Amino acid sequence: FIQMMRSSKKRDVLQLLRRVPEEMLPFVVEAAVAAQSVASLAALSDFLDFSKEPKSLLEKFLYAAAFSPRPSGELLRLVLDKMNRKQLAPKVQETGIVAVGSLVGKLCQQKLCGLQEVEHGVETILTGLRGAKEEPEVVIYLLALGNALLPETIPTLLDYAEEGPTTVTAVAISALRRFPTEYISIEVKQAMRRIFHEKRKSYEKMCRLAAAEILLDNKPLPMDVINILLASNMLEREMATFLLLKVQNSLRADHHPARKIMKDIMRDPRINNYNFFSKAGMSSSFSGPLTVTQDLLSTFGLDLLFLEGGFLRKSVSDFSLLHHGRQLRAAQVTIEAQGMEPMLGENVLEGEEEPELMAGMSAIFFDVQLRPIVFFQGYTDLMAKVLLSSEEPTSVFKGNLLLMDHHQVLPLQSGLQVAIRLQGGLGLDISADIDLSIWEQELKTSINTRGSLTIDFQAELDAPFLQATVRSQTEVETSIHFDTILRFSSSPVLTCLQLREEQVPYR
Repeated sequence: FIQMMRSSKKRDVLQLLRRVPEEMLPFVVEAAVAAQSVASLAALSDFLDFSKEPKSLLEKFLYAAAFSPRPSGELLRLVLDKMNRKQLAPKVQETGIVAVGSLVGKLCQQKLCGLQEVEHGVETILTGLRGAKEEPEVVIYLLALGNALLPETIPTLLDYAEEGPTTVTAVAISALRRFPTEYISIEVKQAMRRIFHEKRKSYEKMCRLAAAEILLDNKPLPMDVINILLASNMLEREMATFLLLKVQNSLRADHHPARKIMKDIMRDPRINNYNFFSKAGMSSSFSGPLTVTQDLLSTFGLDLLFLEGGFLRKSVSDFSLLHHGRQLRAAQVTIEAQGMEPMLGENVLEGEEEPELMAGMSAIFFDVQLRPIVFFQGYTDLMAKVLLSSEEPTSVFKGNLLLMDHHQVLPLQSGLQVAIRLQGGLGLDISADIDLSIWEQELKTSINTRGSLTIDFQAELDAPFLQATVRSQTEVETSIHFDTILRFSSSPVLTCLQLREEQVPYR
């Protein structure tokens, strides 16, 4: 279908967009973006009206652009042109900002940072960040910088990480964590030390843990590892348990950059003893390999951080691919609840900023950060969700993505040429749900992920006297469900975690 789009004229693509049945329209829009021909982009420019079209269709267009494996300057120009329109719906505006960040980053990876469209995109993000007055606006622009991963924006992220309020600090540190190790400079590490050890002011526990992870995951110095271990003795139980498990994970993982340093430090009995590693909290951190080959390592990780009263503060599930020192975060889903301490009878630590009551979800797929989803924010919103709860789960992402689009002509020793085309598409449907029952004193959360991967390979030999084609197609479908149940009727809070995977059809 994409090949057909690439060979079609503008009027044909535009006619298809206008006449296709409504239920097929999102698919056609995604295909037109994936084609990235002059005709298909011009047709999309004429067809999409950001002041009238349904928000869901506009988000499909923006996410299709953000996930494009090799975007063009023309695609970024189209997105920027549509984003410059006035009176955009807030969700469309936020999705557009993170999409611009993704497009800028991918174009720079192609050594196209000098394009006028890229410079305009960077200026759009930075200008918006400087002019943002509300905290949610600042967060979205910081997420866009995290998608762009431009080294020149690291000082800006450091400023927000050290000086911003709790939510802004957490997002800025999260963006810094996505940078490759070579960009985690001395200045970055010094800032992370100040945050973890609270040299200038007090920071929320999640911010301190994220700062510690940057220090541990990027060519750590023995001094940093020892200081973090020593500091764990002064942390509250759950936070210390989580941090020590992170250290132990690095010892078990052959690919972890801190493994050798950790092993050397653990030879010191003053560090490797019962006093340090006897924390008995509920929090856990696990990471292990799924597939190991000579060229590729795929890993699965699950982090669970609990409050002292047993309430789940944050859960992170992560699927990553490592290839010759480079990491691709294939999927990372985070569910976070904050401000629950007063409801559980806990006190905020002295000097800490009391966070607002909130529960939400964020996701990264193929190194693209999506717009965060907020389940509820504040007591009023929470009670409204309890009393008017809907049985429909919240859609996080639903669409079709072109992951691979490779074409190459190989000369043979005989003088003939073989044209090879490799395309890979992914259909993804991710939804999340949160259900709070006052009567049963239970909180249930669920993340449902359904995916279908199709890879199409074709090799064609075309000569005056011979024509031959070899084609293969592979299809894989999978479905993963992650459920959490918390019961408050007893103390400590009872927790049940369940990870379910349906049978994987392979063709």
